[in-house]
Amino acid sequence: MSTFQSLGLRKELMKAIEDLGFEQPTPVQEKAIPALLASKSDLIAYAQTGTGKTAAFSLPIIQQIDEKSKHIQALVLNPTRELCLQTSNEIRKFIKHLPSVDIISVYGGDPKEKQLRQLRKGAQIIVGTPGRVHDFIRSNKLKLGQLETLVLDEADEMLTMGFKDDLDAILIATPEEKQTLLFSATMPKDIQKIVRKYMDDPITVNAGTENISAENIEHTYTVVKARDKYLALKRFADYHPDIYGIVFCRTRRDTKDIADKLMQDGYSADALHGDLSQAQREHVMKRFRARQIQILVATDVAARGIDINNLTHVIHFHLPDQNEAYIHRSGRTGRAGNSGVSIALLNTREKNKVRMLEKMIGKKMIQKPVPNGKEICAQQLLSFIDRIEEVKVEEAEIEPYLAGINSKLEHLSKEELTKRIVSMEFNRFLEYYQDAPDLNVSASGKRGEKRSGRPEFARFYINIGKRDNITPKDLIKLLNRNMEGHNFDIGEIDLLRNFSFFEIDKEYQSRLLKAFKNVDYKGRPVTVEVTDKPKRSGGSKFPKKRKKKPHRKGRSKRRD
Repeated sequence: MSTFQSLGLRKELMKAIEDLGFEQPTPVQEKAIPALLASKSDLIAYAQTGTGKTAAFSLPIIQQIDEKSKHIQALVLNPTRELCLQTSNEIRKFIKHLPSVDIISVYGGDPKEKQLRQLRKGAQIIVGTPGRVHDFIRSNKLKLGQLETLVLDEADEMLTMGFKDDLDAILIATPEEKQTLLFSATMPKDIQKIVRKYMDDPITVNAGTENISAENIEHTYTVVKARDKYLALKRFADYHPDIYGIVFCRTRRDTKDIADKLMQDGYSADALHGDLSQAQREHVMKRFRARQIQILVATDVAARGIDINNLTHVIHFHLPDQNEAYIHRSGRTGRAGNSGVSIALLNTREKNKVRMLEKMIGKKMIQKPVPNGKEICAQQLLSFIDRIEEVKVEEAEIEPYLAGINSKLEHLSKEELTKRIVSMEFNRFLEYYQDAPDLNVSASGKRGEKRSGRPEFARFYINIGKRDNITPKDLIKLLNRNMEGHNFDIGEIDLLRNFSFFEIDKEYQSRLLKAFKNVDYKGRPVTVEVTDKPKRSGGSKFPKKRKKKPHRKGRSKRRD
């Protein structure tokens, strides 16, 4: 592999590169930089986010800037303000030793007047979003008559986000004699139209292969019932205690709902969506980069511009509307030589999309089952033991307390002490997964081998009835309140005068009996027992049309 020294960059740029600690160019940099320095030809580069494409186009642009002139010589278009700011910040690092070169960022969500004041001062490089750039061109505030280079960065994503009309208007407003550089992870038909209409015999650079996912990303999928997707997400998070990743959802509402559920269930999570202000977004991203947040739940649009090299997982809670977006999402893990995992949570209707995705990414997707309770507990216990082994012991700090601690624990053997430590940490966790159902959908399209379309119910006796003024709704509330944190189905309810019968999913039988050991209703102690007493014919049953299935979600113990 070549070095930056061999690419022919001027000394000021080499100094900036050395300051950043870069030694060897990435594949797209190694191919694009010499080509752009040697020719003014248009260029198409197949490159995903995180491949070093900003340096690939900006270093040649900076090298060829006329520092004495303040007219706009280069325009870089990005799909979102986040990516616009990220690109601008990277370019500023490259021009660190070139004080005569200026750059301005123009994007939506920021006051126009502030950006217009900067434009009036003049700059050689503009980085902007299509909407704001088009707005300034239309109002005659941004003049591109002397533009020499136009960069369409993440062009496919700009079209996916609906910027086609803005791009057309911007391209028409630029001089015919200019260099156009197009960087894209995929080449959909709309991009091909832009190439044919606005580019002249472009050079092609492949940083990898068109539409091919990074080799160090493992693409997996699992098939569950749509209603079980959240439970499956939690299980994968529990199975990977050190998860550091992004969960992608289709809508803002889904993003907020899932992030809220994760946080309520004790996970280190937060949401990133279009309803956040820029200050709120920056706060969330600051915490995520510092790994104070393990799981970021985001929409495709909100996630643009996120550039973090050590993400372990990308989870597709919903598949994107555009198949090409799957590559963008998955490409956020497996960067900088790290390995990563992409997990698609599919419902039974989405399974047929696997073959299309495999064709697009050029590799086989592996079907992985949702981990069961025993597998998750084993992983969590091993992680706990690893943390014990790795903990830093401050001898001086704990020395004064050791004598008292040893005295309190001297009657316990090593094995007993180990059991107690593990139990103290995991009792709730082990109990939660004790009767956890199999969420996987079998070949027949049914959930788990033991489960048919309808749960198998257990029937219970409870010592309260109509004389206690209890209604079916009251009984459901009582069950939910004492079984909080569990997602279970309720069957028929049979209310009698002095007692009642009810049904719940048989898999939750032991938890229910434990939950009702010390419960009272309106000051009266409650007794709940399993019964094999048959249902009454013509009894007062909870009407099926009003049958309610609680959707309380289970809580698993997390340590962040």
